[in-house]
Amino acid sequence: MKFRIGIDLGGTKTEIVALDEAGTARLRRRASTPQDYDGILGLMAGLVEAAEVELGTRGASVGVGIPGSLSPATGLVRNANTQCLNGRPLDRDLREALGRPVRVSNDANCLALSEAADGAGAGFGVVFAVILGTGVGGGLVVDGRLIEGPNRVAGEWGHTPLPWSAPEEHPGPACWCGQRGCLETLLCGPALAADWKGRGERDATGIAEAAAAGDAAAGAALARHASRLARALAAVTNLIDPDVVVLGGGLSNLAHLYEEVPRLMAPHVFGDVAQCRLRPARHGDSSGVFGAARLWDSPGQA
Repeated sequence: MKFRIGIDLGGTKTEIVALDEAGTARLRRRASTPQDYDGILGLMAGLVEAAEVELGTRGASVGVGIPGSLSPATGLVRNANTQCLNGRPLDRDLREALGRPVRVSNDANCLALSEAADGAGAGFGVVFAVILGTGVGGGLVVDGRLIEGPNRVAGEWGHTPLPWSAPEEHPGPACWCGQRGCLETLLCGPALAADWKGRGERDATGIAEAAAAGDAAAGAALARHASRLARALAAVTNLIDPDVVVLGGGLSNLAHLYEEVPRLMAPHVFGDVAQCRLRPARHGDSSGVFGAARLWDSPGQA
């Protein structure tokens, strides 16, 4: 039996999954992520080797999702939240460690692949997937193919500006990428927490419950967040008009988004119809690792 192994490299936890030919998970493991590059390489190689021993197989395909991307110019990791990865040839080093080719892609791309294959986007031609968590990102899959583009920045929606911004929203907070007003600075979990409780706050846990209990500050922060998400997704709709938008990440659990955001999008969609299928990721926080395992499935994927 042929297996596809996926690794989701997170800042604190790393997960591995092995999918069989039917797409069923036959093995899943999680481990703490080391904070140094050599430690990360050793962990990933060790997880793959241990998985193959347990499954009684060799030579499984390996895909890795990271919170960054590979530069098409240098082949080195760039823009990774896990700083020790930046400037490193992760795919080449892991290939040497495992003795086989390895595919590496952005974690939002992996989310999109997974959800398009057998998740909330299954059966749709154009799937746009969004991560709303500590960071904000996006991935685009068309007819089962992951679209990365020649610069490998397709779907990097988190680093575009907020459209139709109000005067008080401009120019927006400074972003780590060097720009101001990126969607990531306004839609991520820490941004929502700071809008609710004040500057420096980073944890938005409980905000929906607080709003339901009458916390006016929580309710106002959620309303601003929904408005900004709606405007941002309306711009995506005007550009690519996806069949479905899938939300992943911790903030995707905010139930009001699925009713409020499509309604708020309507005035900004250029047309007499403003339909938006907005759905939570079916695989939850496992979408990334399942998508990493599917990186070798996407036709034309480099």
